[in-house]
Amino acid sequence: MKKLFIALLFTVAAFAQSKTQIVMLGTGNPNPDPDHSGPATAIIVNGSSYLIDSGTGVVRRAAAAAEKYKMPALEAQNLKIVFLTHLHSDHTLGLPDLILTPWVMGREESLKIYGPRGTKSMADHIEAAYAEDIRIRTSGGQPHKATGYGVEVHELATTASDRPIYKDANVTVTAFPVKHGSWNTPGDIRSFGYIFQTADRKIVLSGDTSPTDAVVKACNGCDVLIHEAYSQAGFDKRTPDWKAYHSRYHTSAPELAKIANEAKPGLLVLYHQMPMGQQLEIEKLYSGKVVSAKDLDLY
Repeated sequence: MKKLFIALLFTVAAFAQSKTQIVMLGTGNPNPDPDHSGPATAIIVNGSSYLIDSGTGVVRRAAAAAEKYKMPALEAQNLKIVFLTHLHSDHTLGLPDLILTPWVMGREESLKIYGPRGTKSMADHIEAAYAEDIRIRTSGGQPHKATGYGVEVHELATTASDRPIYKDANVTVTAFPVKHGSWNTPGDIRSFGYIFQTADRKIVLSGDTSPTDAVVKACNGCDVLIHEAYSQAGFDKRTPDWKAYHSRYHTSAPELAKIANEAKPGLLVLYHQMPMGQQLEIEKLYSGKVVSAKDLDLY
């Protein structure tokens, strides 16, 4: 606990000097935990927001953060771009909300979505599912912006390694493949981590992944590493079928400690945590600064 407290003080001090801010909108997993919304992270640079993943509750968590931290960039109408790590439901259940609610609240342009193969099909089916809502809102007399409900999908290549996928005046975003079980097979990469490079910070987010050197390479002394983790003690009590699953799809706390010791981030942020009824064992194995993220935490 002492290490976590010291790390929290560090993040407050760092935030005071940084132009780039990180808001943990949702830090949960598939479990319906009312205190932890589905995975979603916001990076704020010069008044613009960049979302990673769109878990359950994303727009309302963004609204809460906008109010709490006086951040107009997280008001609904200003949510304009999202990067999906993969298409598991806990990372995408908030996508209809992210497409439609900001439009209803005044967003004028289409939502830009970057994600793996299958993203366009998902977005097209969401629009089809809400065809009646869109029809009534656009033809029934409600004031609206004609294009705000649309999507502009950019699917990432299913082969190749680390590559910049987006750049503007604030940020360069690079995608890199991670190891999330059957999502990635040879020649069909559908699960990614992301590097966000801004003028003052390098931020790496793992997405869901089992241990991979790709995270170490991506971070390499980065300012912030945001990484998933599960408890080894909790894992040890699971049934063999769940053990086989978690070991292929996720990273244990001891495995993450090894990754962080090699990657050497300025701050390690734990999210998408799976304690399985136990404490995560990271503090005993990792000597760097680490925090256990909660919804609406600011770094």
